[in-house]
Amino acid sequence: MVKEECKALLDALSKVTACYRHMVLTIGGTSDSQNLREELKKARQKAQELAVANRNKLTAVLKDKTVSKEDKAEFERLWVIFSTCMEILEIDMRRALELGQEFPLNVPKKHLIQTGMSGGTSGVAARAMSVQNMKYEAEHNIDVVDLKDLENEINQVGEMMYEMEMKVNVPQWTVEAKQDPGDELKTTISVGASSIGMISVEENKSFCDISKVLAGIIFSAVLIIAVVLAVCVVKLS
Repeated sequence: MVKEECKALLDALSKVTACYRHMVLTIGGTSDSQNLREELKKARQKAQELAVANRNKLTAVLKDKTVSKEDKAEFERLWVIFSTCMEILEIDMRRALELGQEFPLNVPKKHLIQTGMSGGTSGVAARAMSVQNMKYEAEHNIDVVDLKDLENEINQVGEMMYEMEMKVNVPQWTVEAKQDPGDELKTTISVGASSIGMISVEENKSFCDISKVLAGIIFSAVLIIAVVLAVCVVKLS
């Protein structure tokens, strides 16, 4: 039960972190707006909430002396994944801070990055927020006010990562992966992605089967022709 809860929390954190990164990359672009800055704030707050929940769950389990060796190895693997998500989140929060300082919305004469991309980011933000509803009230000039909050939150994330290392020491190089590189692409964890992935795998398999059949037919035909030619040569001689 605890293991499933930890996996669910980690899966939610991974999704929110990925959505946050996607939106950070649009800061300063043609789709940048007040709405984007608000969505960024909601996404990173959601990520931090999930991070605290992940930390509390995994820390308690890894400190439990009664956990079996197999379960402990699995929780250590989840801990490494969690630590990686936190590192990615911190990097993206720092990137958001730098881009927010370079491209403030309250300075209309500031030229934004022409990325060639346009459109809203509501769809991405909706996926991030679908994990759990949050209450949030927009503030005036959020791109200015929010930068101060973002700096404080970056420090908080850094402190949390330091405390994690002090409380639970799980070197990443001591944790073995349960899957070979690329195997996660064949799993059915994500409904949308997995359906496409499974279709492509099935198509590749069917294509390979057809190729094998054609190769066998061609090889048999060549072999028959060679035998016939050999017989004709023998008769002529």
